[in-house]
Amino acid sequence: MTKRGRSFEPNSNTTITTNAGHVAHRDLVEHSKRLVRNFYKVSDHVWCLVGNGLSNQTFIDAPDGIIAIDTGESNEEMRAAISELRPHTKKPIVAVLYTHFHYVAGTQAVIDASPDKKVEIYGHKKIAYNRVRIATEIAPSYSRGLVEQFAITLPPDGPDGNVNVGLGRFYRNPEHKTQTNGFIEPIHTFDSPCTIKVAGLDIEVMPAPSDADDSVTYWFKSLGCAVNNLVWPVLFNIFAIRGEEYRDPRIMLTGLDHLLSLKSDHLVGAHGMPISGNAEILQRVTQYRDSIQFLWDQTVRLTNRGFTSTELAHTIRLPDFFDDDNLTSEFYGVAEHHVRQIRTGLLGWFDGDPANLFPLPRVEHSDRMIAGFGGREIVRQKATEAIDSDDFRWACELSSWLVNSTEVDTVDKLLLAKSLRGIAQRTTAANIRNWCLARARHLDGTFDLTRFNQHRLSRKQILSSTSANAVHILRVLLVPERAIGIDMHLRFNFVGCQPTGLHIRNCIACPTDGNEAPITIDCSLDTWADVLTGDLSLSDAITDKKIKVVGDRHKLLSALQVFDIPNLQS
Repeated sequence: MTKRGRSFEPNSNTTITTNAGHVAHRDLVEHSKRLVRNFYKVSDHVWCLVGNGLSNQTFIDAPDGIIAIDTGESNEEMRAAISELRPHTKKPIVAVLYTHFHYVAGTQAVIDASPDKKVEIYGHKKIAYNRVRIATEIAPSYSRGLVEQFAITLPPDGPDGNVNVGLGRFYRNPEHKTQTNGFIEPIHTFDSPCTIKVAGLDIEVMPAPSDADDSVTYWFKSLGCAVNNLVWPVLFNIFAIRGEEYRDPRIMLTGLDHLLSLKSDHLVGAHGMPISGNAEILQRVTQYRDSIQFLWDQTVRLTNRGFTSTELAHTIRLPDFFDDDNLTSEFYGVAEHHVRQIRTGLLGWFDGDPANLFPLPRVEHSDRMIAGFGGREIVRQKATEAIDSDDFRWACELSSWLVNSTEVDTVDKLLLAKSLRGIAQRTTAANIRNWCLARARHLDGTFDLTRFNQHRLSRKQILSSTSANAVHILRVLLVPERAIGIDMHLRFNFVGCQPTGLHIRNCIACPTDGNEAPITIDCSLDTWADVLTGDLSLSDAITDKKIKVVGDRHKLLSALQVFDIPNLQS
């Protein structure tokens, strides 16, 4: 592997064009070879399918049947995994284990494959909660981040085509024309170290938070095999460019030290190729955990010396020897982002730079910088010169002023798009490449991302949630200027559900249980879902008596207009 120095090299000599027309860093293209589809026979009792999707599916041959670990992004993905298993064994799948909440959407396919067997499902007790969390209040941001980071809107071929997504070939396997959700909540849950007996096999369970706080390590001691979500086929992603909660490296190191203490013969991950051989596992995983400690320790050392976030990003780099192994290479996220996240996770957003204490609004800052440079044409010229000289950091800065200023021209958007493509074609990190290309394609009109900025409530989401969630979600959709002067407490009675409420006051919507509210809305949860998702207006639902209002109807209509949902407008 070449010595890269940094994950983003302003050097066109590292950029190649593949047979499919992809324009990308040569090392990122090479990384795709590690992610090809392969059904690994890890040992006589362990198989692992890599390359079927973003995650792996693992199968354990236990005395009483097959144990499946993680079920992928859809039923279709898991069915494909089961078909790969069948040439090796006809034993039924009798249990499913989840490593964490990300790859659990194909479980129904397991149930369908073993209709005569009761399939027991195991996982951390927070899995179901985390599944709901990402689909409610933060859903637009979370979904938009997935779209940008995982190349979901990129074409398969051509200059902007998806090369890989770092942890896998793609987010969802394009071979599957449909992607149906088959998540089933775990019946057997845990949140502390324990030993469980599944299909006649003893399994030690150790909570091991990594990119999710519900991650666990499964230790099959009798098989010498550990299954985990700690060791990835890339440098661990302390910062997710899509946006995630802080991933504390200190907690991660505890999980990795436990994993090393097992002295396993086989290591199977949620991502990447399995590793076999005690000596190889010890050497590679030790270096992996040390890379994470290095980033944390050096961030703290230099933060204590007064370095700002930007200074940390440009000062701390992983030593060259970490490039010798893909486990510690920047094929997913980048170290210069990770150190900034560590500093923010420890001490908050303000990094001591006076310029960040009270920054100007983005538009005003851009206008002033353009004026200071002598006008738009000069800034465009400087940005073009920076692109031509492979100075893409500066080109991106300059063209961002133009796009974020008061007057924006198409040529400015195209200039920023070109800057972003330059970064994308020179970075080893899949996340950065995919994000930059998604934004570039939005800027040049190839693929409009605007719809991902909107909170689109789904009917299925509402009906599968609690009555409280179906109402309390509105609090993050309140437009404050509409709510000035309103003080109204509402009670919602959905047929067969627990009553709930919302108190609109002081430009917020406070969740309540609805007790003592002067106005009550009576209807089915189905009707409420129709209103929130756009199939039925509130006024029509009241007129058609699908919704019964007890109390002042006009005050109700006035109060609900504060929310950014068209069907709540009278």
